[in-house]
Amino acid sequence: MEHLTIRANGAAFHVARIGSGRPLLLLHGWPEFWLTWEPVMTRLASRFTLIAPDLHGFGDSDKPAGPYGPDQHADDMLALLDALGIGQAGVVGHDVGGAVMQPLARKAPGRLAGLLLFDFVYPGIGPRMAAPDRLNHIWYQSFQQMEMAPALVGATRETCRTYIGHFLRNWSHRKAAFDDVIEAFTDNFMTHGNLAGGFAHYRASHAGRVRMMQGEASMLPPIAVPTCIRWAEHDPLFPYAWTDRLGETFIDLDLKIFPDVGHFPHREDPDRAAAEIAGFFERINWR
Repeated sequence: MEHLTIRANGAAFHVARIGSGRPLLLLHGWPEFWLTWEPVMTRLASRFTLIAPDLHGFGDSDKPAGPYGPDQHADDMLALLDALGIGQAGVVGHDVGGAVMQPLARKAPGRLAGLLLFDFVYPGIGPRMAAPDRLNHIWYQSFQQMEMAPALVGATRETCRTYIGHFLRNWSHRKAAFDDVIEAFTDNFMTHGNLAGGFAHYRASHAGRVRMMQGEASMLPPIAVPTCIRWAEHDPLFPYAWTDRLGETFIDLDLKIFPDVGHFPHREDPDRAAAEIAGFFERINWR
């Protein structure tokens, strides 16, 4: 695994890279950083060049001064592709990464050969996210916007491990999916600025999510880039039933359930995740 520091869009990004072949850009979610993709990357390195950046605010990348949302991350990723000399890439994303891929595909569809997404937020979820029986699932999105949140979560190594580990374990169907890296994840989020940097996504996304939960999401043009979505069977955060309106956002859509996993398909079943990624990007037309 090669680790690079790349300057793009006025910031320094840490990028992990491995393999050879057509480039795939891997965009992580929260509470994650590049390491979440390592099992998939090693399985695909003989067929693709895998590029996994830490998004702005996460990992070893620079930290934003304030809220930093999907539109800003999308600009970062286009600049990162430019800095790496990549004209066209496939993009794989999950959670926050999936939110970033939507403005990315609208800003520069010609730069993207295809999109493969695991569970993420999209406008069609609508008011369901704020239904009374969902409130215990989304409380963290409000908490993480509070000024005190980074200090409370990062008060000690134990508080940080407890908080980050809660989500990694409780959102997984295969509960041991992150056991081998929980100390590395704790190290990552204990690094100065990383808790606040990740929380900045929720501050930036709040107004848009409120509009979505009120049934007033902005009308955006549908995405025509070939899209493959593999949605987890047992995601406690984003139930599979919420895929029913994906066709309104993605015109060219291949949607299937990803069996026997929770919110982190790429980590819970990396063999199948790698096979789905390879199968999709080997059958689409690259420019």
